[in-house]
Amino acid sequence: MTPEVHRLLETLVAFDTTSRTSNLPLIGFVESLLDQHAIAHHRDPDPTGTKANLVARIGPDVAGGVVLTGHTDCVPVEGQPWTRDPFTLTEEAGKLYGRGTSDMKGFLAVVLAALPALVAADLQRPIILVLTYDEEIGTVGAPSAVASLLATQPRPEVVIVGEPTSMEVVNAHKGVRAWTTTVEGLDGHSSQPQFAANAVAAIARIATYIDDLATIHREAAADPRFSPPYTTFNLATVHGGQAINIVPRRAELTWEYRPVPADDSDELRDQVERFAREEVLPRLRAATGVGEITFRSDAAAVSLDAEVDGSAERLVRELTGYDGPGRTVPFGTDGGHFQIAGLSTVVCGPGSIDQAHQPDEWIEIAQLEACVGFVERLTARLTRALEPDAVG
Repeated sequence: MTPEVHRLLETLVAFDTTSRTSNLPLIGFVESLLDQHAIAHHRDPDPTGTKANLVARIGPDVAGGVVLTGHTDCVPVEGQPWTRDPFTLTEEAGKLYGRGTSDMKGFLAVVLAALPALVAADLQRPIILVLTYDEEIGTVGAPSAVASLLATQPRPEVVIVGEPTSMEVVNAHKGVRAWTTTVEGLDGHSSQPQFAANAVAAIARIATYIDDLATIHREAAADPRFSPPYTTFNLATVHGGQAINIVPRRAELTWEYRPVPADDSDELRDQVERFAREEVLPRLRAATGVGEITFRSDAAAVSLDAEVDGSAERLVRELTGYDGPGRTVPFGTDGGHFQIAGLSTVVCGPGSIDQAHQPDEWIEIAQLEACVGFVERLTARLTRALEPDAVG
């Protein structure tokens, strides 16, 4: 691993980019690096102006390039038993410790360290860097990042998402759909429930229906590529009620499902919503005519499905020498948003997801070195003269 990769990773880890905070200091740092090398870049702010995506191109203004993309946010450290400062990079026994080292600032450090070599190379097709915000809370920034990419850059041929896969090829992952369901009823004295509308009873019926859906999909075992091989559901939190002698007026349920690609749509949410509207709401309103049930989308990570002879997978296999089967993973990435825009996409990056989100998160130096070699080979590949299907 080069000293520059170490220095950049140290700097990136020092930025607390927990999703609840702004990523703009980190974005500004990357922009300063790009400016040093006269690399044009485009900042895409979120609606609040406190976060942003970033798109930059190194190389010619021609179609057929390669996107290297990663998210800038990380998960919280509160409540975890860290034995070292999570925002100070520390080295021990061939490992680098710090929040985001594996997920996924290690990948970003390798790419940023390669900027001088990329600028000096005689690239025939561009490398396009795309940094996103709020991936960890539902790939929030990815849709606008993809739109910004397609609006400001020549259409690329390949997208590589640098999430931690131990530099192996991941060609499919599940999606994520997260929801908050809220019931508004009517409170009253517990001795006179006929004059009230019990929100907790309603939310319990909805939760039971979701749990029944989970059983149906578990028994279907729809996609053996994944572990587990079916769409999973999680009833996460329930809040409601004030006291034992008050009929509860309000209740809230947060829940999610992680669909295999075949189930990846809002249809499962629609099933729950129909049940709530047709079965639960009439019962809630039966005594008083009062009651409302609402659904709010909290996250929507699009699944990634294996492509038939995909150019992204072929390129990454060539560059890594990986000849094993394409892997699948149960976690989500920004990759699905690129794929549904018609861009060939795979996930491949240094480190292991087993270390991500953990206290004392770490990445092996050997993994960073493997990623350095990968970017060097990609650079050499894109210096070849243009020819039909050159990238693939």
